Amino acid sequence: MSQTASSHDVLTTDVVIVGAGPVGLFAVFECGMLKMRCHVVDALDMVGGQCTALYPEKPIYDIPAHPSIDAADLIDRLAEQAAPFAPTYHLGQQVEKLTRQDSGRWLVETSIGTKIDTQAVIIAAGSGAFGPNRPPLDGLEAYEGKSVFYMVRRRQDFAGKKVVIAGGGDSAVDWALSLADVADRVYVVHRRPKFRAAPESVARMDALVREGRIEMVVPYQLSGLDGENGQLTAVRVATLDGEEKALPADALLAFFGLSMNLGPIADWGLDLERSHISVAQPGCATNVPGVFAIGDIATYPGKLKLILCGFAEAAQAAHSIRPLVYPGEALHFEYSTSKGVPGAA
Repeated sequence: MSQTASSHDVLTTDVVIVGAGPVGLFAVFECGMLKMRCHVVDALDMVGGQCTALYPEKPIYDIPAHPSIDAADLIDRLAEQAAPFAPTYHLGQQVEKLTRQDSGRWLVETSIGTKIDTQAVIIAAGSGAFGPNRPPLDGLEAYEGKSVFYMVRRRQDFAGKKVVIAGGGDSAVDWALSLADVADRVYVVHRRPKFRAAPESVARMDALVREGRIEMVVPYQLSGLDGENGQLTAVRVATLDGEEKALPADALLAFFGLSMNLGPIADWGLDLERSHISVAQPGCATNVPGVFAIGDIATYPGKLKLILCGFAEAAQAAHSIRPLVYPGEALHFEYSTSKGVPGAA
């Protein structure tokens, strides 16, 4: 995996990909298969986006041919798949400026002064700059990072502990399933009995509830924290009617989603819809010529926020960009089974 240092010289490439998450990494592969060179920029100091930063050990169940694969393993495989095309990674820096040049190409400038001349830009920035939605609890800051967490890096950190999980989405349900195998006790707190998660996962959680391996705390909401020196002893919960109780706890996992911030992307003249970038289908082109958006940040009628859909969008964008890089050159489409992967052993 190559990575450039900070440079004030102008670098040149065919495509700049903004975002090194799973969809951005697969875009490197798709562009490479069409003989287009890529530079990848990401604000994090590692590839993988949310998969690496927020839930590296979380199992993902809807990747074709992988009944279950941990997020970190998925990123490793995608980076390996992209490697034959020698992408250049600019990590720990954010794209701040996008300028159309007289040549019709783009000049991309980052927060540490890296400048890249490129024919096209693919925005694969996931949800943009993201951060967790924090529950409004008194004294929360004293516990954050010690016994209150918004992500799980290693599930073994919770082995033998009493864990309260708050939330009603996929993250809450998936981690309840995973931690039930290692924790001493798992409580799931949600304001209503219906969960916004994959039905199969909810069914598995219900089965563990019946077996006594998970305790459902419904309909309750978080109301307070007990403990000292950053270490929890209990999480207090309450119903809408004011009925309260305390759950003995060593850790609280609060999964209330992420707050989105597009950052400088919002100033690039793109057609935005509720903090997402509108694109045309097929092709994932934005309203700005030469700029494309794929993955969670892109929106269009019928959009599904699934990694596998982002993979398909990466292929669409790559094929849309190729005529810009090779104008007038016909593409004789071949399947990878026929032409192989250039540069791969």
